[in-house]
Amino acid sequence: MRHRVATLLWRVLLAAALVCGIGLLPWLSRTDPALTVLKARSADRDPTPRVLADIRAQLGLDKGPLHLLGHWLGGLPRGDAGRSWLNGTQVTPTVVQALGVSLLLVTVALVVAGVTAALVCARTLWLGAHRRLDGRRSGGAASAMLAALPEFLTASVLATVVGVQLGWLPALGWYGPRWTVLPALALGLPAGAVLGRLLDDLLPGAFAEPWARAAEARGLPGRTVAAKAVRRCVPALLPNLGLFVVGLTGGSVAVEQIYDIPGLGRTSLQAALAQDLPVLQAGTVALLLLAATATGLAALAVRLLTGPALRDGALDSLNRPRRPVRSALPLVHGGLLTAVVALGLLRDPLALDTGARLQPPSLSHPFGTDALGRDLLARVGHGALDTLLTALGISVAALVAGVLLGLLPRLSGPLADTVNAVPPVLAALLVTAVAGSGAATPAVAVATVSWAALAAHTSALLRQERATPHLAATRALGASRWYLLRHELLPAILPPVVRHALLRLPGVALALASLGFLGLGAQPPAPEWGLLLAENQPYAERAPWAVLAPAAALALLGALAVSAAGGVRWRPRRRARPRTVTTPELDSPAAGTGTRPSPAAGTGTRQKPPAPAPRFPGRRPCPHASDLP
Repeated sequence: MRHRVATLLWRVLLAAALVCGIGLLPWLSRTDPALTVLKARSADRDPTPRVLADIRAQLGLDKGPLHLLGHWLGGLPRGDAGRSWLNGTQVTPTVVQALGVSLLLVTVALVVAGVTAALVCARTLWLGAHRRLDGRRSGGAASAMLAALPEFLTASVLATVVGVQLGWLPALGWYGPRWTVLPALALGLPAGAVLGRLLDDLLPGAFAEPWARAAEARGLPGRTVAAKAVRRCVPALLPNLGLFVVGLTGGSVAVEQIYDIPGLGRTSLQAALAQDLPVLQAGTVALLLLAATATGLAALAVRLLTGPALRDGALDSLNRPRRPVRSALPLVHGGLLTAVVALGLLRDPLALDTGARLQPPSLSHPFGTDALGRDLLARVGHGALDTLLTALGISVAALVAGVLLGLLPRLSGPLADTVNAVPPVLAALLVTAVAGSGAATPAVAVATVSWAALAAHTSALLRQERATPHLAATRALGASRWYLLRHELLPAILPPVVRHALLRLPGVALALASLGFLGLGAQPPAPEWGLLLAENQPYAERAPWAVLAPAAALALLGALAVSAAGGVRWRPRRRARPRTVTTPELDSPAAGTGTRPSPAAGTGTRQKPPAPAPRFPGRRPCPHASDLP
């Protein structure tokens, strides 16, 4: 009970710090909120001192940020989040309506994600149900490319092809269920591909557990065994699923912008750009409450699915040591990506040729040209240096932070929920306000929020590994905490988390690309991949190769990450076998066998005496360890 109260207080403290930081955003960025509000209200009006003074008096800015923040917090218990600084309307109905729109969109997107994840895992489920998983090679190149496609690019293609050219579904607005299909597909397909890969990574361990062999011996149908294997693996993914819900709700800014959806992400972005603090603070509080609710529901679902096995330490490990999967796919994908980057580096990415605008691929321009006649191969190659190196550095930092914080779940759980409630766009605005704008601002913003999913995955695996019987037996033999961490927990946790980090490498690049698409990342004429997508997206219908070139590079990066993740395994150390001792005095042809026969067994070998019981560092061995076999 005491730990739960401490966790609740820690969560409230983090939420309060985030809301207060947003409330001080204009003053942290050293900008005049009256000037920003005036530009948002009427861009043509001159910012005279009298006009600015009237706005300050109207909004109460002269009383200081602490007074404004205290007045806003005082109205929350009554459900009053203040009035918008732009139009004077009540904030609470606006945020509640935007949250309802986002939740409806995310619900449909989760259905799409579930179907996509089932398709990704279909082959593994079929093989496991028929006991044919031995020697299975890891695939998933198609799912990796699907996960690496930018959401805003998928949204643009669906809107152009399905909505405009074919006219099957509406491509703009929010007026009914039919308007949810295209944006839900844009959000659900990449999310489902990632969740499917994570589930596919756990299924072989579930099919190898004793209950699966017992079910086969009893003659249960394969589909029943497969369903129980999915149920066995789902608890390890539920924390990440909760993060997906919150992340999609607040992070679907680009999709909501393209389809003109009045969701919470778009509302928060517009409020952040206009420094409409009441709306921005209320949107952040809504995301924090959603994160707390999703975390609580995920924890409850884990308890219901695992039952008393998690409490009683009766779970088997899903991450047993396995040999690395040998495959030539990483070499193929890596070779193709390296060749594209190398050929692009030999060309000038800034050379203009207005007479060759939007030219299709040819021998002189293998990827075609953009709207200014610049060679796309050159821009993709030079942009890889920034995009790939930055994404790789962020992924490594997120992996280290996620593992270290994930090993402390009581500390990292509320912190991960709070961080995950901050969309990368809002994080970029906060970083810009504190540190100023620059080339490193998008990287810092993405690194700030990218470790949360890895920490949640680490905590979920740690919770299940602690409930395994072999860990309790090792602890009973006198193993110290460091020994358990080094020899039992980390070998089971690190490989799947590292594979998860590799799966998220394209997602990190996508987050950087999304910031560039929204104008918060790299600025022209930089050849960063996100900026390339943003610059060429208006010409997607006329010159699709201008968008397909950076999108194909991102898809190739995703395929490389997934295929390389299959080779990340923890190779178990081989235990030394008992050696036989030969006697030189009988080593002659006349002796026949050349060994001294054992008086008891007569096998011709003499075994060494058994080794003493192992002593674990840090604690004294169990008093009865010598009696164990």
